Amino acid sequence: MYQTTSYRGHIRNHKALCAELGIDSAHPREEKERALLAAAYEKWGRDAGLHLHGMYAAVLRDEATDTTVLLRDAFGTKTLYYCLLPDGRFLCGTHLKDILDAEGFSKELNERMLQHYLTLSYPGGEETFFEGVKKVLPGHVLTFHDGQITTERYWRPVFQPDNSRSAEDFAEELHETVKTIMEELEGDGDEADSFLSGGVDSSYVLAVSKAKTAHGCGYEFEQLDESVLAAETAKHLGRVFDRRIVQPEEYFAQAPKVMQGMEQPLGDASAVVFSIGCDSVAAAAERGEAARIVYSGEGSDEFFGGYNIYRKAEEYGKRLETFYTGNTNIMKEEEKQELLLRYDKGIRTFDLVRGFYEENRDFDPLHRMCDIDIRLWLDGDIYLNVDRMSDASGLEVRMPLTDLRVFDIASRVPAKYKAEGDHNKLVVRKAAEQVLPREVAYRKKLGFVVPIRYWLADAKYNGSVMEVLRSETAERFFRRKELDRMLDAFLGGYSDLWRKVWAVYAFLEWYRQHF
Repeated sequence: MYQTTSYRGHIRNHKALCAELGIDSAHPREEKERALLAAAYEKWGRDAGLHLHGMYAAVLRDEATDTTVLLRDAFGTKTLYYCLLPDGRFLCGTHLKDILDAEGFSKELNERMLQHYLTLSYPGGEETFFEGVKKVLPGHVLTFHDGQITTERYWRPVFQPDNSRSAEDFAEELHETVKTIMEELEGDGDEADSFLSGGVDSSYVLAVSKAKTAHGCGYEFEQLDESVLAAETAKHLGRVFDRRIVQPEEYFAQAPKVMQGMEQPLGDASAVVFSIGCDSVAAAAERGEAARIVYSGEGSDEFFGGYNIYRKAEEYGKRLETFYTGNTNIMKEEEKQELLLRYDKGIRTFDLVRGFYEENRDFDPLHRMCDIDIRLWLDGDIYLNVDRMSDASGLEVRMPLTDLRVFDIASRVPAKYKAEGDHNKLVVRKAAEQVLPREVAYRKKLGFVVPIRYWLADAKYNGSVMEVLRSETAERFFRRKELDRMLDAFLGGYSDLWRKVWAVYAFLEWYRQHF
């Protein structure tokens, strides 16, 4: 009989599952969900994740058979790690610290990951930055029994477009599905707020929710400040908007905390702003002015074709198989070879997605790109950021658009309703138009932008970053001459280099925090 020994997450369809699996729905939420996870695995085994809608990472244990099972949701919204020590002991947990702090574990840097990271700007794939520690991939179940590790996949993204239906048909199906999901999320009466940017996804989530307050971050930098648009949306919906203005000084002061709490390096500059936003909401919750549960709109872009780069899918065609590792590409192999002290020619970042392309060869080019981003980018960057920073602040972020039922709809939407024509993500926009003004539903995507390229080049603010980049720690990994050349070019006016500069800094700051 399995018991859930470690768990983080939220099972949103718990009421239906309780009735089906014979679990007392009157139990406190976490106790009930732990029982559901164990009962679901007892009944469905590997395929339990196909029945569990929500966000979760869980460790199950059957003492009678001395078997441990690790179960992670289809999209990887919660982290889950494991390690087999030389003495045969199996370590696992939903945080890396569960393993790093264990007796007998020897912490060593996995420097192979640095080569992948400098292209992706996040920890992609199964390995971690700690030697010997791996993560359970999204949509996978891992079993440890009799000294052996077995992994099985229960889900992967499969796109089968249905050209017989209109965009309006899909939009109506999506809207009804999202309303059902929100009913599940709000069915327990938990008080919740919502994060809000200027984009359609977070605006749509707020509109279909009962959240009374929305939270957003902005800057004293009008060209990149979405919070003004978010305030207008909140006003239209009759919700309170908490606008947090982020200053450059606090941004750079927050960065070390982010690299500490992330557990692995992440070169996504928006993570620092998200961390500040989470801390702000948590502080307000302490004062009784905000909720600790917050809705957010992640998942829609990757499912429904929201990124501008997807518009080039047909142009790329078969060439995708030669270069596309996701919508981030910070450094090419030649650049890494010049910059790194120890470059291994046998490690190629494209190897992380080679198997994906073998599996998705029957998809059209757009959906091949979506497949890569769902399986690599969402797991390694977006969900890692949301999970780790909200966890560090004591918040619970729920993402209603990240759901197998939403993906099921997206999997049937043809490319022509995603990233072709005047508007990307057309089905989402048509669904949102039912509850939002047209100008909000069809607002062009700006993204969670940060004025980092300007702040990072300003000597008034960048002192702490430059100190790290010019430290002895940097010389352990990078060629001093090449790194200085990159810094001098960036500070000299080549602002497009900011992503490379920030990625290197983020790794070095993370290393200083953990080693």
